[in-house]
Amino acid sequence: MIPAVHLPAAEVARLTAAMLLETGAVHLNTEEPFTLASGRRAPTYVDCRRLIGFPRVRATLMDFLAARVMAEAGFEAFDVIAGGETAGIPFAALIAERLALPMAYVRKKPKGYGRNARIEGLVPEGARVLLVEDLATDGGSKLSFVAALREAGASCAHTAVIFSYGIFPQTEARLAAEGVRLTALCTWADVLAEARSGGRFAASTLDEVARFLADPEGWRIARGY
Repeated sequence: MIPAVHLPAAEVARLTAAMLLETGAVHLNTEEPFTLASGRRAPTYVDCRRLIGFPRVRATLMDFLAARVMAEAGFEAFDVIAGGETAGIPFAALIAERLALPMAYVRKKPKGYGRNARIEGLVPEGARVLLVEDLATDGGSKLSFVAALREAGASCAHTAVIFSYGIFPQTEARLAAEGVRLTALCTWADVLAEARSGGRFAASTLDEVARFLADPEGWRIARGY
């Protein structure tokens, strides 16, 4: 069913942050930072894959994301929904179901046998594709998937995620330079605010995370990462 209710962006961000915290998808470790997909070290990590195990949460988030994309891009803006391997695949399937559109997925690299394809599913020549992923850090993986879709003859000018780190100023500019718009339901700022209001995590941990979010590169340099 195509979502018809459009909540204000601030409320969607707050509710999304609350669901990430409630499902245990948010991990904080200021002593032994995580290594992100980009290779950067951070005391923060969000495991959006965990969300597929919570039916009510995943349904609500996909309603939010579908409604936001339609509001930003248009109600007839896409012909195909594509998921990025691997975390984006289940969310792409759920969005495709809501928007009543075909679904495909994009591999990180050719599979090395058979058709040696990067794209699985039907993506017709000239198709307008929405790329769906779980989250965004610096935008690098999004551009790789977008390039694969464009090489296959499709157009891709929009990517949608549940969560964006929101701390790397170059992310949206990097995507925009390649003609790609990013839609995200919430960022670390939203999660930190919700964690404080809900009394989740120790105040000292949240304070250290806030220092990281204010200056990620400076935080890493000061700690030798």
